[in-house]
Amino acid sequence: MIIELAKWIVILFGLFIIASGLLMLLKPIKAQELLRKFASTNFINYAEITIRLIVGIALILYSDFCKSPEIFKILGWFMLITALILYCVPRKLHHKFAMRSADIIKPVHFRIISPFAFLFGSLIIYNTNWI
Repeated sequence: MIIELAKWIVILFGLFIIASGLLMLLKPIKAQELLRKFASTNFINYAEITIRLIVGIALILYSDFCKSPEIFKILGWFMLITALILYCVPRKLHHKFAMRSADIIKPVHFRIISPFAFLFGSLIIYNTNWI
């Protein structure tokens, strides 16, 4: 039951990455606006960190059932540890980082990196053995 739930969380994560790539390609200004909202409120900050934590745990739990278990474990632990670190970082500092990132990453850059999001999301889904 828990493994099946972890599998679907990982698949949804892959679909989310693909959808993010689509947003970056078709509406890069909207993607930049969304980046500016990261950690802008307590709710947004802790929701995004908690989702990151859940996805990290799901990647770790489901890794043994994937085509590349080591990569899934490493990615899962990375997401889990960074989520725990972000819980300790003041929200305003996290938001300031998002704002600076949004200033650096221009809409044209979002379009350039969007194929990598498609590839990354597709590889996540492919490695779940779902397809």
